[in-house]
Amino acid sequence: MKTKLVVQLFCAFMMLEIIQLKAQVSTVSSDSEWTRQQVSIKNSSEADFIIRLGDVDNLGFGWPEGFDPFCGRMTDAHAYPWDAHNEDIPGFDRILLSSRFNPEALHDCGGDGYSASYNPRLTKPVTWTIPTEVLHGAIIKNVYLQLFIDDFQAPQLCSKFQLFVNGTRFAEGEKLLNAIDQTGPVGKLLTIPLPEEFYNALVTNNSFSFKIDESTGSADGFALDFIRLLVNRKLENTCKGDIHGKVLEKDTEVALSGAKVKLANNLSTETDENGEFGFREVPAGFELLIASFPGYVDGISAADIGAGETNSEVIIYLEKGKTATEFGNRKISVGETIRLNNIMFDQGKADLKNESKNELNKIAKFLEENTNAEIELSGHTSSEGEPNYNRSLSYQRVKACKDYILIQGIDAGRIIAIGFGPDRPVAPNDTEENRSKNRRVEMRLSKL
Repeated sequence: MKTKLVVQLFCAFMMLEIIQLKAQVSTVSSDSEWTRQQVSIKNSSEADFIIRLGDVDNLGFGWPEGFDPFCGRMTDAHAYPWDAHNEDIPGFDRILLSSRFNPEALHDCGGDGYSASYNPRLTKPVTWTIPTEVLHGAIIKNVYLQLFIDDFQAPQLCSKFQLFVNGTRFAEGEKLLNAIDQTGPVGKLLTIPLPEEFYNALVTNNSFSFKIDESTGSADGFALDFIRLLVNRKLENTCKGDIHGKVLEKDTEVALSGAKVKLANNLSTETDENGEFGFREVPAGFELLIASFPGYVDGISAADIGAGETNSEVIIYLEKGKTATEFGNRKISVGETIRLNNIMFDQGKADLKNESKNELNKIAKFLEENTNAEIELSGHTSSEGEPNYNRSLSYQRVKACKDYILIQGIDAGRIIAIGFGPDRPVAPNDTEENRSKNRRVEMRLSKL
């Protein structure tokens, strides 16, 4: 491992000699005062509210000629280590390592150059506190969390990053961080939609807390340049790029036709007869793509999207799964979706009825017996009423199911909750019998 670190350090310092980083460039963002450590902007072209913590300076290295961090792809590689500066907000523009990192331990997956810069004080993960008084009384339609991240390498270094929002595990965001491989080191904008469970705190509390840590002690050093909250984001005024890719079976590279591919905002498509898929005008930044197919473990990949059509092809590999132990009175295979029985709520409410708990206890027991299993819980409604309200209600209901299961001691990172509302009917919404089929909670086994 030491030899590997020496080679990485040498290569990085050689890169520093040949890369000429320039001063700030122009940007399409209304957030243009990049030297400020804290910014709050109202009624911009990007969003109703932008709140930023940390200056925008590429970890102090500056930006390449013509580079826009809000529209571009990954930065050029830069050197490491570097010194933390007193004027920077703690936790930004410096190397961070897992709170469980032990510099004397052996790491089975190796380590990156950042881990050689361990400092028990400066490299400790911090909790960032973002002021949110400006949001008091606002009506929130959507919230996006933006991070300019550097050198996250979970797939290569066996890291398991955890995200905490207001002290609560944010499993959906963790999926994205743990799919990213930024060998370089290089930086890139990451945008994560925040679930509505956090909205009320944004409009009532004076601050919003956020923390990234790593749970295994991996030697995967990482860094952040800045954090932004975009509230009521205006996607029409955002830099966009296209994604194209393929879904293939692992090892054989056989194309999988009809595989579902989903973005972080739950927009989805299916692969064609050649296993190919595409998304048009996706906001620039890292984008998580999850591919699923019956009988296969979910595959995850991160697309590096810059403005325009010339983004690299994304390949998502799916590995054949296996049949699990029994769930209830039946077998369930990886990639399979089943409808849960007797998940009951009052009309227009998200409070679980007691009749629901027996089925949810079965899920908790299943996850206890299958310790590597991960599931997706999805809520669905019929088409009556306003679609956005139905999506919100379906999410609140499935989140209530997830919370009940977590009380049984299940790790939050093993369950993803999604509210689809009326978007995925299983029957026409033309009779009450068919509408009742569409009102459902489903469980999909994504990993075993």
